[in-house]
Amino acid sequence: MKKLHPTQKKLLNLLKRNIDEPLTIRELQDELKLSSPSVVHHHIRQLETKGYLRRNPGNPQDYQILADSPDKKVAFLNLYGMAQCGPNGSLLDGNPIDRVSISTKILGFSSLDAFLVKARGDSMEPKIHSGDLVIVKKNNMADNGNIVVCVNNDEVLIKKVQKNDNKIILSSLNEKYEPFLANKKSFKIEGIVKGILSYTE
Repeated sequence: MKKLHPTQKKLLNLLKRNIDEPLTIRELQDELKLSSPSVVHHHIRQLETKGYLRRNPGNPQDYQILADSPDKKVAFLNLYGMAQCGPNGSLLDGNPIDRVSISTKILGFSSLDAFLVKARGDSMEPKIHSGDLVIVKKNNMADNGNIVVCVNNDEVLIKKVQKNDNKIILSSLNEKYEPFLANKKSFKIEGIVKGILSYTE
């Protein structure tokens, strides 16, 4: 594991804190009190080289923090079925049905925050088909339009979230299914869908 320069540690913490609304290079320069934007670019490249950061070459503000330390090349993620939630009303409280090896390069975030679910049914077609493995990032919050894995009335679901006043509306991508209101007492978001590994027979 390669050590970080003190400025790189500060930069990494800044990037983590502002990952939802990334700072510009100039803003990072001001926050870090550095002499020029080129110095910021240098330290960002060092974070990439050392394996702490992955950045979109076409958009400097599009990046993923890999972890507090560089991620392994392959991670074993818990795979959960959607038949039932765990004893405490959470999918993640239940027993995984398998552990699946996956390249961390396709995650785009730390494998420590990742899990898989095996989709069932056709409610999220054409994006997600029954049998697909869905990559999920653990998170109890979601923005409007996010597709999430959630628990509602003790049932594990994959749904699109819409917030309207104090109501949460859960909708399918398949138009033959009507949207419905989440049960405020039992509704819980387990994570946000980040990718799909398509199943083919």
